[in-house]
Amino acid sequence: MVEQLLEVCGGDQRVAGGSPRSSPGPSTEGSQPIGVECYHVDCRYSDELGEIGHAGWRKFFRLIKYCAEALWCRARYGVADILYIPAPGMRAPLYRDWMVMAICRLFFRRRIFYWQAAGLGEWLVTNARPWERWLSRFLLGHPDLSIVLGEYGRGDAGYFGSRRAVVVPNAIPDPCPKFNLEVCPVRQARANRRIQLAKESMPDSSGDHVEIYRVLFVSLCTREKGLFDALDATALANRELARRRSRMRVQLSVAGKFWRDEELVEFEQRIQQPDLSAALGGTSEPAARYCGFVSGEQKKRLFDQCDCLCFPTYYPTESFGIVLIEAMAHGMQIVTTRWRTIPELFPEGFAGLVEPRSPAQIADALVSCLSQDYDGSLREHFLSKFTRERFAENIKAALLQG
Repeated sequence: MVEQLLEVCGGDQRVAGGSPRSSPGPSTEGSQPIGVECYHVDCRYSDELGEIGHAGWRKFFRLIKYCAEALWCRARYGVADILYIPAPGMRAPLYRDWMVMAICRLFFRRRIFYWQAAGLGEWLVTNARPWERWLSRFLLGHPDLSIVLGEYGRGDAGYFGSRRAVVVPNAIPDPCPKFNLEVCPVRQARANRRIQLAKESMPDSSGDHVEIYRVLFVSLCTREKGLFDALDATALANRELARRRSRMRVQLSVAGKFWRDEELVEFEQRIQQPDLSAALGGTSEPAARYCGFVSGEQKKRLFDQCDCLCFPTYYPTESFGIVLIEAMAHGMQIVTTRWRTIPELFPEGFAGLVEPRSPAQIADALVSCLSQDYDGSLREHFLSKFTRERFAENIKAALLQG
């Protein structure tokens, strides 16, 4: 999202050697800069996934370097406003934010917080020590503007006394520009064939294995993101389908990296159990499979080939879930949780929401999806709410107002 913010603003105005640009920076083809000049300090503290959330001397020295870069931009280019992404509810990142604000806040005219994580205010109330709450309010308090991802995010802005809070949902460039020609017809055909198979006694002869309802979990592979709930739900759904003597079965494809080694071991053991490892009828495919980390064309193929996204998260700092709007863009059915901002992403009355930590509800929702006609309304919802063009309009209004 930082990369996209930079792109809609016309790119980083710095160049190698430290000379100011005389023209707008690079922008994506077809987009127009929104009239905001950005000078980007790439604050990458962690080199590997396992380092996130942990302190270290290397991170401390990087922090000093990044703060020095920010102050250089202030002095060299006259940058008056600082836009910063606050920490989630974790001590090491919060302490990092204290140091950044202690060094930088007095040098900039306006402070803008771009809240990509949610729940810091709640964490401070329920988990922090009194002196941590006081110091957080002192160093991070009263930003001039908070950009939040949904109405739920206003809680963090309010806790820190933000002078103004504006909702700007995350967005992505359309990953399926040829959706109507290439993806939609396949989804419609699979849905129609599933409904037909439910009424027939003969197996599917299309060669597309329509009797396998393909469900995708793609995220950080951890319990709180709903990984193990999705596995249990797949087993429960197939048990229910067998009880109904249906030929349909559910297959879960898992994509992403594991954060904790012990959860990787638990995952490997779980998918070897008979209710997930047995071959689905008529094929050699198991009910659950691991695809590893995917990106680019491999990720796009997974989204195109799978029928449904299952994202039953209850991750403590979950604020939005970009994977949900990726699934919308690909015209997929979606099953996800009523968790933080997530219900705000969907049209009113959306039926794919379940309670957190509820594999039985997830299974029921997946089984229900099997008998539904194809509905492209989520694709239309994406086009109206979560495109790059809509994001550019919203971020421009947020940054240039007042």
